[in-house]
Amino acid sequence: QVHLVESGGGLVQAGGSLRLACVGSGFTFSSYVMGWFRQAPGQQRELVAATWSSGKTLYADSPIKARFVISRDDDQRTVYLQMNGPKPEDTAIYYCASRPQGALNWGNWGQGTQVTVSS
Repeated sequence: QVHLVESGGGLVQAGGSLRLACVGSGFTFSSYVMGWFRQAPGQQRELVAATWSSGKTLYADSPIKARFVISRDDDQRTVYLQMNGPKPEDTAIYYCASRPQGALNWGNWGQGTQVTVSS
């Protein structure tokens, strides 16, 4: 059974830094694309960033890419999201997700971790 467990959320001041982590189990981690999504109140869930075992990464847009770094450690079955210089608009529940390489749908989700950025 697939499990994704996020950690590292909390309250952070704007301009600070925060690192989220997600540990996966129950699947061949290195064969999966790992992603971070977020959902702000009243908003749809959106992709923040994704990472492949090959080293390829994908970011939602340039402003995100300029401030956040997604990385993974396949030996530790962990994917990270380093948030540098977060802004109040980054406040959201952040979710870890996984999908097999080549699949279209993100079929596995963590429970989410709340990130609140104060101004």
